[in-house]
Amino acid sequence: MRRVKIFAGSSHPALAEAICERLGTQPAKCELKKFSNGETSVSIGTSIRDQDVFIVQSGSPKTNDSLMELLIMINACKGGSAKSITAVLPYFPYSRQSKKKSVRGAITGRMVANLLAIAGVDHIITLDLHASQMQGFFGKPVDNLFAEPLIAKWIRHNVPKWREAVVVSKNPGGTKRVTSLADALKLNFGIVTTEKRRWNVSQSAMLENLGTDGAMEEEDPLEAELDAETAIDPLEAVEDISSRKRRSRQNKSSSNGTSITSSQPTSHPNTLLNGQITSSPLARSSRLDSISDSPPGSSFNGPTRARTAPTSFQNIDRDTADEYTDERARDVITGRLRQGHIVDDDYPSPTMSAMSGSLATLPGEKDDSISDPMMASFTSVASAPPEHALGGSCDAGASSDEEDENYLNPDHEQTITLVGNVKNKTVFIMDDIIDKYGSWIAAAETVVKKGGAKKVYCIATHGLFGNDCLAQMENCECIDYIVVTNSFPIPPETAKATKKLVILELSSLLSEAIRRNHYGESISQLFMHYPD
Repeated sequence: MRRVKIFAGSSHPALAEAICERLGTQPAKCELKKFSNGETSVSIGTSIRDQDVFIVQSGSPKTNDSLMELLIMINACKGGSAKSITAVLPYFPYSRQSKKKSVRGAITGRMVANLLAIAGVDHIITLDLHASQMQGFFGKPVDNLFAEPLIAKWIRHNVPKWREAVVVSKNPGGTKRVTSLADALKLNFGIVTTEKRRWNVSQSAMLENLGTDGAMEEEDPLEAELDAETAIDPLEAVEDISSRKRRSRQNKSSSNGTSITSSQPTSHPNTLLNGQITSSPLARSSRLDSISDSPPGSSFNGPTRARTAPTSFQNIDRDTADEYTDERARDVITGRLRQGHIVDDDYPSPTMSAMSGSLATLPGEKDDSISDPMMASFTSVASAPPEHALGGSCDAGASSDEEDENYLNPDHEQTITLVGNVKNKTVFIMDDIIDKYGSWIAAAETVVKKGGAKKVYCIATHGLFGNDCLAQMENCECIDYIVVTNSFPIPPETAKATKKLVILELSSLLSEAIRRNHYGESISQLFMHYPD
C-alpha cells in the first residue's frame, strides 16, 4: 500500500511483522529506547508527512511502559505532520476498569481514552473490548473487532462432531458472548454460576416469617387453619372422602335428633349435577380431590375448604402424575466447590463459612442443605444483598477474576450450578480473557464431573495467563484444549511447552482492517460469518 506507514511498538513486534507481511510492506523505522531512570524515548526514523500512520501496540506484562510508549509515539507522529494516526490495540489496556467499582474508585478505562485523544490519535482499532460500552469514552471513531468469526471457523475445521457440542458460559456476565457464538454455530448453550452463600433449609425457612423490620411475624389463626385444611394429598381416594362425609352427617343428625333421608336435596344456586353443594366459585379450589366436606344446607361455622366435583382424570396414579414435570429442571445440576475444586456431597464442610455465615455440618449430624437445584437457585436470588446506593449490588465490584481469590481460601465453600445438558457432549467454555485459572478449572470440573461432558475446550480472545495460570490449566485433567488468539504476547518457549495451548493468528483480521481503513472501505464484512 502507498502512503501508509506501519510502526511496531515494543509490546508485540511479532504480530506487527505478521501484519506487515500480509500487507506487503515492512515496519517503518522507529527508535525506541529507555534512559537509565526508566524514561521512554521515541524517535521516528522516516518521513510521515501527509501519510496514514498505523501504530501496532498491544497490552503486555509491562502495561504501563507499553501504554506510555504508545502515547509518545502518537505525539511524535502528530508532530511529524502525519495525515491520520490510527492506534491498533489488539488488547486494550485497562479495559477491565471501565466502571466505578467502589465509591472512591477510578474509571481508568475512560482516563486511558482521554490520554489517547490528548496525545493526538484519530482512530482506534481494537479487539473484543471487555465492555463494549467503552467505545463511548472516546471522542474519536473506534472499531471494536470480534474474534468470534475466527474462533467459529477454527471450531468447524478442528473439532470433531462439533455440531453436537454445547457452548457454556462460566459466569452470568459472559452469556451474551456465549449465545452469540452458539447462534453462529447453531448450537445449544449453558451457563455455570457460583453462589456466594450456601444456605441451609432452616435459615431460608426463617426468612418467610421475617417482617420488613426483621422481626418475626405472628401467624394468622385463620390462615393457619386454612393451610391445615388444604394440606391433603391430591391423589387420595374419593371413597375415603365420601365416607367422611357420611360420618359427619350422621354425627350431626344424632346431635339434632333428626335423621337424614336419601331424598333429593333442595335446589341450591351452586348445586352440582350429583346433588352436592359447593361454595362460591371464587372460593373453589383447583385441587383434583376438592369436593365439599359440608353437608347440604349446613351453615358456615368456620373456615372450610370447598371442593369441586370429581373428574375423570382423578384416577391417574402417582407415577403418571410424576411424568408431567418440567423437563428443564433435569438440566440444573449443583455441586460443592472447595478451594476451586468440585468435592463430593459428603465432603466435610468448613468450621465456619465466611460466605454463608452459617455453621457447617458436623460429622454424624444431618445435613439440612438445600438439595433441590431450583430451590437453591431461588434461595440465592432471594438472599441477595440490597442494592448499592450507586447502583448495582454491594458486591458489584468483584469481577470473575477477583472471585478467583476466594476459591483458594480453605474456609470458604461455594455452591456451583450448571444449567444445561452436557452429558456425553463436547463443551466450549468461552470468555473474553483468561487471566486467573480458578473459575476456568471450576467450570471445567463441573461440566465433566457433574454434567458428564466428554471433552472441554477453554476458549478466549485474550490469553493473559497471569502467574501460574497456564501451568494450572495444563495440569487440569478436565481441560483438553486451551484456545486463545495472539492478541496478547505469549513467549514462544511457553507456547511450545504447553501441549494443550492453541494460538489463533490475528494478523489476517487486523491487516484487512488496516487495508479497509486506508482505502475508506466498510469493515462490516469483518463481523460476518462466512460458510466454508
